[in-house]
Amino acid sequence: MINAPLPDRLRPRAARLGLAPYYGDIHNHSDLSYGHGAFPDALIKAALQLDFVSVTGHAHWPDMPVDDPSVAHIVDFHVKGFAKLRAAWPGHYDVLRGAEAPGRFAVFPGYEIHSNAHGDYTIVLADLDGGPLEFADTPAGLKQALQARYGGRALAFPHHIGYRTGARGINWATFDPELSPFVEMFSMHGCAETSENERGYLHSMGPVDGHSTMAHGLAEGHVFGVVGNTDHHSGFPGSYGHGRMSLLAPAHDRDAFWAAMQARRTTALTGDRIHLMAEIDGAVQGDVIAPRAGATLGIEAVAGGAIDCIDVIRNGVLWHRISPELDPSPVDPTAPDETLIHLELGWGARGRHHAWEGQIALDGGTIEAVEQRFRGPEIVSPLEGDDSGFPIPHIARDGDGVRFAVTAEANPNNTTPTTQGLMLRARLDPGATLRATLCGQEIVLPAARLSEGAKSGNLGPIDSPAWRFHQLPPATAWQWAGDLPLGALDAGETLYLRLRQKSGQMAWTSPIFVRPPGATGPATTPTATERE
Repeated sequence: MINAPLPDRLRPRAARLGLAPYYGDIHNHSDLSYGHGAFPDALIKAALQLDFVSVTGHAHWPDMPVDDPSVAHIVDFHVKGFAKLRAAWPGHYDVLRGAEAPGRFAVFPGYEIHSNAHGDYTIVLADLDGGPLEFADTPAGLKQALQARYGGRALAFPHHIGYRTGARGINWATFDPELSPFVEMFSMHGCAETSENERGYLHSMGPVDGHSTMAHGLAEGHVFGVVGNTDHHSGFPGSYGHGRMSLLAPAHDRDAFWAAMQARRTTALTGDRIHLMAEIDGAVQGDVIAPRAGATLGIEAVAGGAIDCIDVIRNGVLWHRISPELDPSPVDPTAPDETLIHLELGWGARGRHHAWEGQIALDGGTIEAVEQRFRGPEIVSPLEGDDSGFPIPHIARDGDGVRFAVTAEANPNNTTPTTQGLMLRARLDPGATLRATLCGQEIVLPAARLSEGAKSGNLGPIDSPAWRFHQLPPATAWQWAGDLPLGALDAGETLYLRLRQKSGQMAWTSPIFVRPPGATGPATTPTATERE
């Protein structure tokens, strides 16, 4: 029930290809270097809501501005953090091996290198055999060092790519797809799909530069996948809303996950465990296919809430938009009674927090799966504050229902959510009723009431902690499957999917690339006129 995988009936296209979605975060931080939150606890939190993780240590910054007194405080905590990681690195493998749970939770070692000139890179290692840190000042040097030490059992990917080149954003001129199968397009820093989007960078490092986006890299002809990760600095991998990734693999197996990463079979997520797959003649996101006279794009989408739209982005422009509200086509038309029950917890007076505990069950229905939407505190720099010290969240099956405990901080302002949540995928009988106990408050809600709209309440008077059961979406709102004729596919083309929920949660598949057989290096994208 807890984090149950999607059944075949909700991923029939993927199942026919022998694939399933798995969810992880391979770039996040803890007190292993200069982050907050205990490293062992970070792994426990990751296992609550992820299939795989890499907890990242800050390791190296070859062109750090050590001679600029205005940033001496930044240099200081980096130098100390790097030294802390180097001392802890050999022994941290014991903690990683202790957290590994084959078939349930996979753990990968990882660290990062900063670079003003080339952008920051996260390094992920495939194995838990105690391999050392490898440093280099350039992507080319890093590729050589990792290859010499690890062969094909290491990769490195640029993260927070949207910062300008020269200020720790991506440098497409030194990007190497053999080193980096994908780039981190979304994280707590924001979104770097295009120059203009609703999730711009707000960190003190600066805004997004248009030449440091996914769109620009594709326009230059580069081949790469995309992922989301949290880059969370407070020991909470998978922190909800800060970024996650999914990959398509044949089984819950670390080597299968590694192969999927190397093959770019990845999707960038903001938070919800969305399954989004693009397929052309058996090829899926991340694949390179040959030009062809005619093709059909298959789409399979199972979202974490009502879908606003699914966009097909072809050669950098919006080519087709799907609205399930206007064109319903559920993945599983045999289960119209299936819905998503989303409970959100938090609010209350600014600067306060509340320890929530509760149970949820159904009268007249079956809970099929439970998805945690837990998040950590909004702390990035070690200069910003201390670890919250909140207990590790807990969630477990309770008979036919679920019980949980999690601490939620009050929203710090009117635009930054710090609420906690969980989502139940459930089948409802006619007349079904939801029963919940939240911090001793008994709640009985007919499903028919939640179908009309969300229901909210407080634990006390105004400014007290509050809860919200979101509106129940019908199956036609959170699922969509279908095929779109593409016409001819010419060399140099790219296609990817972008899904947006009404909640604002999003997903982006890695592109499918069209290249002549045997082609290597960047390709030129054909214009609409050239395709005609």
